[in-house]
Amino acid sequence: MTDWKTRTKLVHDGIRRSQYGEMAEALFLTQGFVYPSAEAAEQRFIASGPDEFIYARYGNPTTRMFEDRMAAIEGTEDAFACASGMAAINGALMCQVKSGDHIVAARQMFGSCLHVLKVLSGFGVEVTLIDGADLANWQAAVRPDTKICFFESVSNPGLEVIDIAGVAKIAHAVGASVVVDNAFASPIFSRAVDLGADVVVYSATKHIDGGGRVLGGVVCGTQEFIRGPLETYVKHTGGAMSPFHAWILLSGLQTLDLRVRAQAASAAAVASSAAGHEKLARAIYPGLMDHPQHALAMEQMGSGGTMLCLDFKGGKEAAFRFLNALQIVSISNNLGDAKSIATHPATTTHKNLTDEDRATIGITPGLVRISMGIEDTSDLIADVMGAIAAA
Repeated sequence: MTDWKTRTKLVHDGIRRSQYGEMAEALFLTQGFVYPSAEAAEQRFIASGPDEFIYARYGNPTTRMFEDRMAAIEGTEDAFACASGMAAINGALMCQVKSGDHIVAARQMFGSCLHVLKVLSGFGVEVTLIDGADLANWQAAVRPDTKICFFESVSNPGLEVIDIAGVAKIAHAVGASVVVDNAFASPIFSRAVDLGADVVVYSATKHIDGGGRVLGGVVCGTQEFIRGPLETYVKHTGGAMSPFHAWILLSGLQTLDLRVRAQAASAAAVASSAAGHEKLARAIYPGLMDHPQHALAMEQMGSGGTMLCLDFKGGKEAAFRFLNALQIVSISNNLGDAKSIATHPATTTHKNLTDEDRATIGITPGLVRISMGIEDTSDLIADVMGAIAAA
């Protein structure tokens, strides 16, 4: 299996077939498991084997198939499935720190991630927020007592690209763990582990599902970390994934490579068409030559990804006119879906930030985030360009 290419792993890796030899992954919709004897139950709680389970909050055969497949395509020893992307972020950070520890994090990130850092601060963890796109800021912020360096490899929503290898070198020099939220990059364009990330987190709700059906998250890392502090934290705090959601996500993984590459091709085409339009202050896409981290994005991901942003000169009013003129692209706050989605971050996903904080991370009143779907590229270009004209 280790020699299989990604697309093959997405279809076949991690399958656990029952005695019936089913072709599709089986859905084990159970919360508990039966033991043949009291002695067997006692032994199971002492040490569970790879196909021995105790309780769905601790693990489940369907969930384990999803975890094994994610670890295989990410290139890590193990993975743990969580109830949502934020449950995964919360677990990956919380299980590593205690009061008095220090975290350095990029301030360019999703509002809920910033909230988790705020919660940690309330528990006595010192958090230093920096502009993560500049390696000099990481070098200046880390200390001998820094436990974690945390960032989104491609930021939400500004699409800044963070140098994973550069941050990892700085973090590892002081013994800190590198935790990367890789949701925007997707597992298809991820090289996070090769570049030095210790822990890679995904919101499986996004590209991995791809159909807007379920919530899910996953943390990938070493077996020591996943089955040690992370599993202990998540199983006791209740953030584990539902077997049904794991079953849906296994289906989504089979078409992940095909979908994400098609989405990225459309994103590049739409961004190129919109760039330089008179009604836009800027078109932001890592695949465009004028993106500040274009060269890094191409080296790190080999693609500009599936997301782009349009910043309208006319502010919120122009952005709303654009959104309301769209016919194919839906207005929603999700991303990574087979359907194209547009979001106004300042009034939705990042509305709880102060005006100053939004300005600091580049969220203007005119900024619109677009997640490209798998619709026909020419239709998407026509829809977006027509809506820009209406703005």
